[in-house]
Amino acid sequence: MAEAIKAKLLVVGGGPGGYVAAIRAGQLGIETVLVEAERLGGTCLIRGCIPSKAIIHVAAEFETMALAATKPRHGIALREPPTLDFAETVRWKESVVNQLNAGVATLLKRAGVRVIHGWAKFSDAKTCAVETKDGSQTIVAENVLLATGSLPVELPLLPFGGPVISSTEALALDALPKRLAVVGAGYIGLELGIALRKLGADVAIVEAADQILPIYDAPLVKPIAKWLEKHGVALHLGAKAKSFESDKKTHILVAEAKDGSALRLPADKILVTIGRKPNIVGWGLENMGVDMAGRFVKIDDQCRTSMRGVWAVGDLVGEPMLEHKAATQGEMVAEILAGHKRRFAPAAIPAVCFTEPEIVSVGLLPSDQTAISQGATTMIFPLSANGRALSVDASEGFVRIIARESDHRILGIQAVGAHVSELSGEFS
Repeated sequence: MAEAIKAKLLVVGGGPGGYVAAIRAGQLGIETVLVEAERLGGTCLIRGCIPSKAIIHVAAEFETMALAATKPRHGIALREPPTLDFAETVRWKESVVNQLNAGVATLLKRAGVRVIHGWAKFSDAKTCAVETKDGSQTIVAENVLLATGSLPVELPLLPFGGPVISSTEALALDALPKRLAVVGAGYIGLELGIALRKLGADVAIVEAADQILPIYDAPLVKPIAKWLEKHGVALHLGAKAKSFESDKKTHILVAEAKDGSALRLPADKILVTIGRKPNIVGWGLENMGVDMAGRFVKIDDQCRTSMRGVWAVGDLVGEPMLEHKAATQGEMVAEILAGHKRRFAPAAIPAVCFTEPEIVSVGLLPSDQTAISQGATTMIFPLSANGRALSVDASEGFVRIIARESDHRILGIQAVGAHVSELSGEFS
């Protein structure tokens, strides 16, 4: 067995929370070791945000050309509809992922961070054994940062495997499914479902709630529902997925409709997107003596756990499960270890849905109890009155500001429309 590695900081997980913390710690002169079982970049870079946005971009291009082939727009017409080589699309997506993965590795190297590839398992709060390709490596650290991320949630009656896939497999398909059934109308299911519909797949969506994107209010999601209807996406609200049937030629998603009747949806692939859960199993969390808050690791406003010298960030510690939250927390922990005075107390954390059209939300919604208790007033500006929106033929949607009526202090901003994601920083 190799001699134990000793480090000032051990980071477990190479996603945005982990690699940002490790890079910042290295820049600040903290001896840092980062352990990652798979590829550097985590869910966001490898199998989430980045690859999905690449596919969404291609889908938008394809849809624009397909429309120009059937009905001239703005004086532009194509004589023939476009063709799609989906395998080539996926290869291009992977080239983007590979470039960013290599960039993360370079930044870690520049910061002097030692990266160990393998699966870490803790025997106590400060000691872990990493199973690498060369054997087991023990690491003992003064401080440990847990950034193990999250995993897709599967339904007991629809376990992942075969035709039943998570978002991870959906972003690595070697061919475009002709028929796609999506279970869950949250942002992941809608982003991928809309993109594959633009590329030519027949899409059906099953959602247990009575509305798509249940975390938002009806006016905000109405334009997305309108797009789904216009583009022939079969939407089954108040319906519950039950199981699937399969033979050599076809697969059928079996669901129960809101009225109790049976739904049978033929599908080449069944995409289950009912949420994500913290990755807490299989790496020895139970041996570390940290307190839990439900299914998440419990932390304070400096991301300290109940065990001295053990910190946790990102999806592991609760909602919102967003890349920029994890990265900000990771950077903060590194700076605290370097002696800086920092706390995680953001005024607002932006959330974006890359649907059609896009949604961005920062701060409180009109229905939030805090907004109601502060006597909030709401003002809406329609994009149909905005010159820029009209000039790019994207006037569907609005910007909404929620403010305290007494002094007009802004409590929240939401928008739905084309490219509104680009306003998330401004809104924040």
